[in-house]
Amino acid sequence: MTDLASSPFSEHIGKHPGEPNVMEPALVADPFSGYGELREQGPVVRGRFVDDTPVWFITRFEEVREVLRDQRFANSPSFARGATEADNPTRRLMDMMGLPEHYQVYLAGSILTLDPPDHTRLRRLVSRAFTARKITDLRPRVEAIADELLRRLPEHAEDGVVDLIAHFAYPLPITVICELVGIPEADRPQWRDWSSRLISLQPDMLKDAFPAMVEHIHELIRQRRAALGDDLLSELIRTHDDDGSRLSDVEMVTLVLTLVLAGHETTAHLITNGTAALLTHPDQLQLLKSDPGLFPRAVHELMRWCGPVHLTQLRYATEDTEVAGVPIAKGEAVLALLVAANYDPRHYTDPTRLDLTRHPAGRAEDHVGFGHGMHYCLGASLARQEGEVAFGKLLAHYPDVSLAVAPEDLQRVPLPGSWRLATLPLRLT
Repeated sequence: MTDLASSPFSEHIGKHPGEPNVMEPALVADPFSGYGELREQGPVVRGRFVDDTPVWFITRFEEVREVLRDQRFANSPSFARGATEADNPTRRLMDMMGLPEHYQVYLAGSILTLDPPDHTRLRRLVSRAFTARKITDLRPRVEAIADELLRRLPEHAEDGVVDLIAHFAYPLPITVICELVGIPEADRPQWRDWSSRLISLQPDMLKDAFPAMVEHIHELIRQRRAALGDDLLSELIRTHDDDGSRLSDVEMVTLVLTLVLAGHETTAHLITNGTAALLTHPDQLQLLKSDPGLFPRAVHELMRWCGPVHLTQLRYATEDTEVAGVPIAKGEAVLALLVAANYDPRHYTDPTRLDLTRHPAGRAEDHVGFGHGMHYCLGASLARQEGEVAFGKLLAHYPDVSLAVAPEDLQRVPLPGSWRLATLPLRLT
């Protein structure tokens, strides 16, 4: 369990009265209310990031979408006046977490943090694995994996109770993304352990796990070169070997690392958050059971109502500009509050109510749970499909599934910017 009090970032909490830090316990424990209060203060509110970087919180739906699609805001902090590498929050975070310098390049150069043209080049290289056709073709395999995991679920029960996270919500997306990328089955449990250590915000855990992940990918690349397949890792190796100017060694390792981590962590918690939401809203659960065609719309609403990602990357103004009339100087950081935007009463009627019919069928996505603009989640279509399959198969296999504890006794992982359960204990019958 993450212990924020022992995190090196906790020392910044409360240092600047009137400028809330995303590490503040109240925001971590109840981001819906906490960030909602900030949203009602204004569309742009002054605050602090985990490392004490001053930021402008972007709080409302229209302004969040505006900033995320505005190319005058970039991921690189180099636009700050007089900026040096020491001013880079990503580098500063890695230093505070004790990550050895020669491994920091694998995080600093992630597709999640890069700007064009490098972001465009790398995204184009991997986007072929996430086309609509590819995702549609993948669905039977996703369904087969879900069926097998659910058939075996009772084997893991203790006193009639099973943890959905450990035995379904994590194994499903990590199996899918590892098969897509080319991570051997035997290595997948280790990846789950590494990823949990990586997001813990505990230096002792990260500085051991991250180098191990990087070296593991290097070894996989060496092995795969001897026997190329039809997975994404093999495609990246071919691209690198055919034209090294398009993809460097570091970029190849970083892409694999990013895709596997991003491809299972958030989806796992969408599944668990969504399952808990359905089981605590019997009217909506019954609606879904009575109308299977509602699943795509339901996934959108669950992503809005209890999505696992609440904050974006920091972005920096590349020129003097303004948002909602608030001046933002060149180099100043902004942070889009997805959770506040997704509950904005200016955009949604009764936003705190879970309503699986809220999003019209076939209409464009009307939430920012997957982000927006050029950094919109690359794997969003795969995550939505896995959510549809997971909820549908769970209810088909176990129509009487229920929580094994009272809703107020569900334990959350106290992680800033994220909404995730530590466990989800269920009774299957």
